[in-house]
Order: sequence, then structure tokens, then C-alpha cells
Amino acid sequence: MSRGTILAVDDEPDILIALEDLFEDEYRVLTSAKPEEALQLLRDEPDIAVVVSDQRMPGMTGDALLAEARRFHEAQAILLTGYADISAVIAALNRGGIIGYVAKPWDPTLLRATVRNAYERHRLGRDLATERALLRGLLDHAEEAISFKDAQGRFVRLNARKAALMGAEVEASLGRTETQITDAAQAHEAEAADARAVATGEAGSTVIARGALGAERWSHIIRVPIRGLSGEVTHLATIERDVTEQKSLEARLRQSDKMQALGTLAGGIAHDFNNLLTAILGSLELVGPKIADQPRVKRLVDNATGAAQRGSALTKRLLSFSRSNDLKARPVDTNALIEGMSALFGSSLGSLVTVARDLDPGIPRALVDPDQLELAVLNLCINARDAMPDGGTVTISTRRADIMDDPDLKPGTYAVVTVADEGTGIPPELLERVCEPFFTTKAVGQGTGLGLAMVFGLAQQAGGRLRITSEVGVGTRIELALPQAEDIPESDAAETVPEVATAAAPARILVVDDDPEVRHVTASFLSDFGYTETEAKDGRTALAMMEEGGDFDLVVADLAMPGMTGVELAAAIRSRFEGVPVLLLTGHAEAVPIPDDLPVMQKPFASAELAARVSQLLAGGV
Repeated sequence: MSRGTILAVDDEPDILIALEDLFEDEYRVLTSAKPEEALQLLRDEPDIAVVVSDQRMPGMTGDALLAEARRFHEAQAILLTGYADISAVIAALNRGGIIGYVAKPWDPTLLRATVRNAYERHRLGRDLATERALLRGLLDHAEEAISFKDAQGRFVRLNARKAALMGAEVEASLGRTETQITDAAQAHEAEAADARAVATGEAGSTVIARGALGAERWSHIIRVPIRGLSGEVTHLATIERDVTEQKSLEARLRQSDKMQALGTLAGGIAHDFNNLLTAILGSLELVGPKIADQPRVKRLVDNATGAAQRGSALTKRLLSFSRSNDLKARPVDTNALIEGMSALFGSSLGSLVTVARDLDPGIPRALVDPDQLELAVLNLCINARDAMPDGGTVTISTRRADIMDDPDLKPGTYAVVTVADEGTGIPPELLERVCEPFFTTKAVGQGTGLGLAMVFGLAQQAGGRLRITSEVGVGTRIELALPQAEDIPESDAAETVPEVATAAAPARILVVDDDPEVRHVTASFLSDFGYTETEAKDGRTALAMMEEGGDFDLVVADLAMPGMTGVELAAAIRSRFEGVPVLLLTGHAEAVPIPDDLPVMQKPFASAELAARVSQLLAGGV
């Protein structure tokens, strides 16, 4: 540790030598016989802690020297004086120019003690100044809102960030409580939390929200009680940090987990439901020829078939929700797609909402994934419904648009789908954020914040755009522009329904499915085609039957089976029975990863589809 520095000033060399001898063991001693030279030493040596000066010197008295030094230096000042100079000493003491004096001739012990006290005072003053500078730097430059309060909650120190949160200035806040500065609800909550921290004497933290729902800012506040010499809490430090981004990330993680769980659930439901629909639709199709002469029964069967087919459409929507696959764009008649959603609108939007359609018959086909477009339109309609809690009209319109001057779009013709509501509208400060993933103005648990983000993503991937205009109290209009599909021949555009094919040649087919009803329907279809069919309840049973000499030309297997999946069964058959093709049937293609070279059919399927695919595989196709 370096020694402190003192300056001795006296016009008599003998006294300077005596002072140097007295203090050189404890301090670094500088000496000067001239007041002007002493002032220059003080300017050159900012670390001088104490000045010991004679009072009577030619050219400048000691009290005048020390008063001048006080203007630019922090050194503590002590006068050496005779009794005749006592009036000047008292005057210097009253002005604060010196902290003490020692009479000549001095008592060495008294002089040492006086200098030591002055040095300690200087050192403590510097330490305090350093702490003040550090605190000021912390307050002025910290990203957090920091404050110090007394035990009654009045501000002692605070930085500009804290003052800004209260809508006040730093100086105007000192000596006042938060509720005296702002009467906001958060101020009352803060004072109550401060009082608890002072009463308990324990540090703690709280998280609060400020601002409108959906645009709030979250703050994490740490409270640290500060105790005085008696052990009682005399002050309270608060450190307030903005944690809005952290809260947003936490919400996104929770929503991501929720959506993953819902997707898994939706996929599982779709798989089981598709098995049921396969058995139902297959059984209804098999019974059809047997009741051809019973019109009343046939009508009931047709009704049941229609209901099951609507269930199949619903299952496809569940699967489109659960999948995270790439979009499969193809030409889509948007008017027909919207008309086909009528039943879905009725079940999803409720009785308070009326859906009006204004569809332009001249709209071009759009190049887009139809399942994703359907999901996007449904999301927009649900958002519109939620914006009209008392009911109203959702208007879905379509039109052709030739867009040539939009920097975000390629010049060309677009199919535009618009969904408009008469709801509460979106405030301007939120309009820029509504397409952010997980952003929602709904209460916790009432919205995922993924609807508009999904629609925006669809528009971007399809090469289109999404535009939103809204007025508070009037409603919102969302416009989705999709690129026109290139013209395609009518023969390619029309959906062809394969005709039921009979067996071109005898073949033995092994049907493997853990669901007995689905297995029976599939086997019955194959029997009606003219093939010889055999049933197996699982993959291990199927392999055992083939090992025992079963000469099969084709294996039709379910994808998701306990013990051995359809993919694993196909791999085993390929390794042991070369040349036997395997056709996989699945109600949920995402359940198990499927190699690209394995043929797959989605459940539920019509007999004609199965006949065509079986015939193709037996003929050596893929």
C-alpha cells in the first residue's frame, strides 16, 4: 500500500527539516519555502492529502495560501501559528479554509495526531467521492430503473429511467413517494410491496405489467432493504428490469409445447378416426350391391355414406393442423373451396355470426396449397368472429386483381380473397405486430397467436401478400392475394375417379392390420376384385405365414401396428422374400417415417382406389 503525501510550507528551512524528520516515517513529505511554489506543487501533485503551513510568510500568509489552494485542491489544511496569529486562525476556521491549527513550538505527539486525523479525513472523503461517482455512473448509465427510498417510501436517489416510468423528472421526484408522483394502480402496488420489504427486512422480487392488454410491458423488480448502524431498515433499494422479451419467449415456448401436444393429439385422433371411417365406408360400399332393389334402405346407406365422407373431410383438416410439412401448391378454384366450407363455417363460427359471400365468377385459379388455404380462410373467419362478441356479419369476397406496381409482388394477375368483419377493430399501435408468431390480444388460454402468422406465412410461401386495414370501432379487412395458376387443359384439371378393376390374373394377397374391422373390409374388397386374400393380425404373424410356405404375390399392410410397424414389416419382407411388393395403408402418414420407395395409400379409401393401386403393383408398377 502506497504512503500518503503531505506538503509542509514554511519560510524557515530549519522548520521544514524538522517537519520532514517528524513525518517521513509515515508519509511521503514534500517541502516548500515559498507560498507560490507550494501552490504550483499542489497543481502538479493531485494526490497530496494534507498541507501543513506556517501562518506568517513573506508575500502571502498561510491562511491566504490555504484559501487559494482550496479553490482547486482537496487537500486538508493545518496552520502552524503563534499565539499572536489567533485571530487569523479563527477566521480561517470559520471560512472552512482549515480543519485545525497547532501552536508553535509544537508538541510532536499533538502535531502527529492532528496530521493523522486530517489524512484519514482526506482518505474517507476521497472514498466517499469515489462511491458517489460510481453510484452516479450506475444510475445514469444502467439499463435498469434504479431507486433508493427511505423507510417511509420517499425517494432519496433515483435515475432517469425510474423517473421516466413514473412520468416525472429526477429532481421533482426526490422526497416524494410513488403515489404522490403518479396515482397509477402500479404505484399503490409498488408502495405496498416496498412496505412489506421494509417490515420483513428481507430481499424479494415481483413481476408487474404496465400498458394495455396485448401491448403490455413486463418488469421484474428486486427490492433490497438496507440496514443502519442500529440494525433497523433505514432505506430500500429497488432495481427494475424490463423482461418483456423474456416473458414473450416464455409464452412462445409454452405455446409451442401446447401446439406440439395439440398436433400430436390431432394426429392420433385422425389415425383412429380414419380406421373407423375405413371400416364404415368400406362396409357401406360392400353392402351397396346387396340392397340395390331396396330404395328405402339404399337411401339410409347413402345418408350414412355422406356423413362418413364429411367425417373424412374433417379428419383431413385435423391432419393439416398436425403436420408441419411443406406446402403443395396446385391450381385451386377459390370460389369452390369457399362454397365447400359452408358446413365448416356453421359449426365453427356459431349462431351469432352470419357469413356473407361476394364471389367473383371471373376470378382465376390460384396457385396454392388448398388445405392450407382452407385453414387460412377459417382462421381469418374465427378471428373475425372473436372481434364481434355480440355477433355480426363476416363477409368473404373474391376478385381478380392485376397488380403491376407492388414492390413485394411479381407483376401479374392474382386471385384475391378478402375477409371483412364489423368488429372492434385493431388499434394502430398493435396493427404492426398482429402477424408476429404467438402475438395475441386475447386473454391467456383463449388464443394461440398463430392464426395470422400462419396466414402471413402462407402468403409469403405462395408468392402472394397479406394486407390488413382496420379502424377501431368499425372493423377489420384482411386481404390475401395469391398468384394466378397457369392455364391447364380441362382434361388435366378434372378429377378422375378410377373405375373398379377386376383381377386381370389370379393373385394371392396377404392383408395385415391389427384392426379386425379394417382388415376384414380390405380383404373383402380384394375378394370382390377376384383375388385370393389371407388375413394376418400383425407383422410377426404375417412373416410366420410367409415363412411357412405362403406364396403371396402382394402384401397390403397397415402402417402403425403394435410390435412391428408396416415399414419394419416391409423391410423384413424385402430382405427375405425378394420380389414381393408391399402396399402400406395409413390413417396418419406422419405417425412413422416412410421411405420414399414404399407405396402408400391414405385411409379411408374407396374400393376403386385400392383396386387400381393393387393392379398397378401386381403389374410391376410403383
